[in-house]
Amino acid sequence: MGIHSIRMPDIGEGIAETEIAEWLVAIGQTIREDDPMVAVMTDKATVEIPSPVTGTVLWQAGAPGDKIAVGAELIRLEVDGAGNVAGDGTAAAPVAAKAPEAKAEATPEPPVAKPEPIAPAAPAPKAEAKAAATSLPPTAPLRAEGERPIAAPSVRGRARDGGIDLRLVRGSGPAGRITHEDLDAFIATGGLPQASGPRADNRIEEVKVIGLRRRIAERMEQANRIPSITIVEEVDATALEDLRARMNAADKSQKLTLLPFIARALTRALRDHPVINQHYLPDEGIARRFGAVHLGIATQTPNGLMVPVLRHAEALSVRDTASEIARLAQAARDGSAKREELSGSTITITSLGPLGAIATTPILNPPEVAILGINRLAVRPFWNGTAFEPRKMMNISSSFDHRVIDGWDAAVFVQRLKELLETPALIFVEA
Repeated sequence: MGIHSIRMPDIGEGIAETEIAEWLVAIGQTIREDDPMVAVMTDKATVEIPSPVTGTVLWQAGAPGDKIAVGAELIRLEVDGAGNVAGDGTAAAPVAAKAPEAKAEATPEPPVAKPEPIAPAAPAPKAEAKAAATSLPPTAPLRAEGERPIAAPSVRGRARDGGIDLRLVRGSGPAGRITHEDLDAFIATGGLPQASGPRADNRIEEVKVIGLRRRIAERMEQANRIPSITIVEEVDATALEDLRARMNAADKSQKLTLLPFIARALTRALRDHPVINQHYLPDEGIARRFGAVHLGIATQTPNGLMVPVLRHAEALSVRDTASEIARLAQAARDGSAKREELSGSTITITSLGPLGAIATTPILNPPEVAILGINRLAVRPFWNGTAFEPRKMMNISSSFDHRVIDGWDAAVFVQRLKELLETPALIFVEA
């Protein structure tokens, strides 16, 4: 038997390190060649890494949420034959010592031949004991008004010294007797009266921010450094909604939402205002302007917000746009989206859907310089010059990178978009 060491492979796109998203095998488990052994997350997507050999897992580099550099030792297997580590399992110790150099957060490595110490379970009882000490006493009714609380002299003395009114303490002993444990629980609640009904909850849960949630946090922190301007404009979408209803009635095999129409209008507005469809790279001092519109569609998934990309939106019809948006959204939600489908957007649309809002302030998706937010559609009274009439209205919220997009250019672009949405026939007129 020998030891086979597997290092973090280069998965392309100049990525220097990845984050461990999930181990797909456990220590002591046998894995076959080509079976997935770990899922790692890059800036673009989650990638499963298969095993190049068959063997038994002896050691793993870190836990979910830890980062590991490309080329650093990832996992070690016991295999038939000599393996790729010189000597027997004991002689492999010098190799293990190199792992912390590649990844400072790596957990200490045990001897290769003894994987049992990898996952100690000793701290668990302490956590349970601590939780029990701060939990509230069993539910029991407080005594009737005017009834004297029952407690031992030592409990009464302790309550008196602590300035505690025993009438407010719920007793869990026989006949409602108040015990020292009841006093401990009462003190743990901050001295709040333990009346029937809602009770104070002092539980504190610490959740490690890892995976996609950490990626989102890092992106939001990066975006927050960008000086931006947000413009909110009201749009009369009555004609657009009428057109959508007619197209749905004409072809019931595909139900169109507003989103593909908005995407189509956006591509037409960008044709007139190409300065909006660009990336700004401040470190290089470059603004890279695009002819193609690669439209990012912000999509809520069970794992967090993802932005699949609708390629060449300018070349798609409304129905083709609707089909592709539906496909990309489903792929993002079920985790089947490819890396190339999650990167390369030139501008993004975000919408809260039926939850909606009157107005929002969308956060830029750098290096993009603009993002369009769609707000709730609602029937509102609209003054037509002579009287109020009910119209289907919605607000659009657009944010721009103020370093490269002036307020005037942003306002002119928003007005062009408003015109296209309020006169949807223009969306289908080729210039």
